[in-house]
Amino acid sequence: MVRRIELPAPVGVRCEPDEPRGVGALVLGGSSGRVDEQRARLLAEQGVLAESIRWFGGPGQHDGPWEIPLETFAARAEALAGDCDRVVLVGLSFGAEAALATAALTDAPVDGVAAFAPSDVVWAGVTEEGRQTSHWTLDGAPLPFVRFVSWEPSTDPPAYRELYARSRAAAPDEVAAATLPVERIPDVLLVVGDDDQVWPAREHAEEIVLRRARHRRATVLVADAEAGHRAVLPGEEVVEAGQRMLRGGTEQADRRLGSAAWPALLDLIRARP
Repeated sequence: MVRRIELPAPVGVRCEPDEPRGVGALVLGGSSGRVDEQRARLLAEQGVLAESIRWFGGPGQHDGPWEIPLETFAARAEALAGDCDRVVLVGLSFGAEAALATAALTDAPVDGVAAFAPSDVVWAGVTEEGRQTSHWTLDGAPLPFVRFVSWEPSTDPPAYRELYARSRAAAPDEVAAATLPVERIPDVLLVVGDDDQVWPAREHAEEIVLRRARHRRATVLVADAEAGHRAVLPGEEVVEAGQRMLRGGTEQADRRLGSAAWPALLDLIRARP
């Protein structure tokens, strides 16, 4: 059994297992801004004290993913550390970027990160007025970021992969400044679909692997050639929330990727029965 507790600020949910294993996990959704209770509950069923929070679009928060304080995530990691011996961050897409940035750039007690469709750099967030700024702030200052070039989609719904690739190629200095020091994170699991049409997650993941290898840090990479942006873990339902866009993959491939990633995720959280 899993006990569900609502978190007030930031809005979210805490899933408490009947038999905790001393591991805490903060689950972060992507550009949908939603609370990923499904994944948090799935982890809690494995003995993990799991939380998921809304990190934009909630009370007192920006309406979109821009200039979000990394302290938002660090504070929840601190809270989990008060009850657990090991804390991991589990993020998808922008949430994976947030997880990696928090673990690499703050003093939060994070032992590992599971990054689904990750980014190795900080990307621009676009405000309602069209201003480009950083996704994240630290100590009140926006982090260096890669801004978007002018671009028009060639598909409907749009596939943003090309936009991210072009923006990266156009600004090597911005990429260098915005690259996350992922070598500071003890354990990293990367889960990617090669058919990700949101952004080039496989290329991002390979950059993370290379950077960590240069610092003699091992990284676990789980990939599937036909999967898209959202891996589906065993026991999860397919999620349709979020902005209208092409995400790539098929349900079969996305579930296959999730099944392949599940043992590695259990190893990361050290919650294998």
